[in-house]
Amino acid sequence: MTTPRRPAPLNATVAAQMGRMPRARTRPEMLIRRELHRRGLRFRVNHRQLPGRPDLAFTRIRLAVFVDGCFWHMCPEHCVMPKNNGEWWRAKLEGNARRDRDKDALLTELGWRAVHVWEHEDPVEAADLIERMWRQLRGRPAAPTSGR
Repeated sequence: MTTPRRPAPLNATVAAQMGRMPRARTRPEMLIRRELHRRGLRFRVNHRQLPGRPDLAFTRIRLAVFVDGCFWHMCPEHCVMPKNNGEWWRAKLEGNARRDRDKDALLTELGWRAVHVWEHEDPVEAADLIERMWRQLRGRPAAPTSGR
């Protein structure tokens, strides 16, 4: 199913605000990146050769990390469907979710693991999850969690 042609916005201010939303280097992504870097983990950012251009790519262990926005990726806790142009937005957001599943399948075919964290997740907890996966894939025992 393809997304229908984009309808004319009903509110120019909202349309301009949506257009200014960043696609990369979002606040949640940067907080997670800083926490992982502080822990000594090194990664590539927006790896262009991989499906979906993962936000973080640990190339040696083939781990792709995506920091998903609650609205754009239909977080079950926080996504609220817009009332204006609702049919178009539903098709658009469902298409995003379908594309997420497709890129994860492509990554799996290439021997990669994909992990998704939501923008609303605590950055330290998200980094804990990513570090645990990193250690598991590197064959290292998990480090004790910080006592903060």
